Amino acid sequence: MAVIRDVMPAFDLLQPTSAADAHKLLQQHGEQAWIMAGGLDSLDWLKDRIKKPKVLIDLSGVDELKGIRTSGDGIEIGAMTTLTEIANSPVINTRYSVLSEAVSVVASPQIRNQGTLGGNVSQDTRCWYYRGGWPCYRAGGNTCYADTPVGRNREHAIFGANRCVAVHPSDSVPALIALGAKFVLLTPKGQKVVDAEDYFVGPEIDITNMTVLQPGELLTAIRIPSTWAGARFYFEKIRDRNVWDFPLMNVASAMFVSGGVIDRIRLAVSAVAPRPMRLKHVERAVTGKPAEASTGEMAGRMAVEGAIPLQFNAYKIPLMRNLVKRAIAGVQESSWT
Repeated sequence: MAVIRDVMPAFDLLQPTSAADAHKLLQQHGEQAWIMAGGLDSLDWLKDRIKKPKVLIDLSGVDELKGIRTSGDGIEIGAMTTLTEIANSPVINTRYSVLSEAVSVVASPQIRNQGTLGGNVSQDTRCWYYRGGWPCYRAGGNTCYADTPVGRNREHAIFGANRCVAVHPSDSVPALIALGAKFVLLTPKGQKVVDAEDYFVGPEIDITNMTVLQPGELLTAIRIPSTWAGARFYFEKIRDRNVWDFPLMNVASAMFVSGGVIDRIRLAVSAVAPRPMRLKHVERAVTGKPAEASTGEMAGRMAVEGAIPLQFNAYKIPLMRNLVKRAIAGVQESSWT
């Protein structure tokens, strides 16, 4: 008899209607609780019976976690705001278009209608060994099956490997890092605000989690300051298929250029390491330089220094080099050698 893997394990479904109630439930149930936003990542885990929480906390009824609000210093996006709403937002399209461009290439229209920004930034890695229930390091075992002589690692990391070589799969994250976003968390000690790049952790810090969220904590909103509003933006995602697919790599940049010279810049890439990478050393190197191809080429070379490819993903080195070049010089076509 075939094993049926799409019958979910039993759990208690709790549906709070306020952030305070959701936070209280999370503190009450701790590690036994699972947070569900749009449900797209959650339902995969549950149907495969790999994650078996005793309590599922559904945030779909918490209206205060939804919507885009303007403030004196930018905007605040509720964690339960759908990707479609963000992609169609006039204020985001006008002032922070790198984010609307990034979320508009997530998966498919149907998934964007259901998926949320909080869920997109907090999703787990897509490594098929981990997702398939293999007892790898990230799952609590003692092996990285992707990083073996027979491992399949085409989509995996070229930076930051520490036992685990899986990458972070979000499309929205590089754009949020480029915009200098802040993530707002509810913790047992009150509200906590962290920089976008600091929301994520690598396996050298915590190999079983990809974010700083701890049991009893809740991501409530993402704030984008006006600092980078109206900047010159660039976003590009490389994937095998034009819809549905997770990135092989993506890049985002925000910069101000005066007289053809880069005054300020923020630059981030994802799907090259276990956590999204802000390329601070490249930002420093190109500041004060012309925003042209030669500067982009220098930046691309710097960006891939120290990369260590696996058996099947060496292509990511020239790919990253050229995406960084484009993000700075705006080059639409480039050699991949």
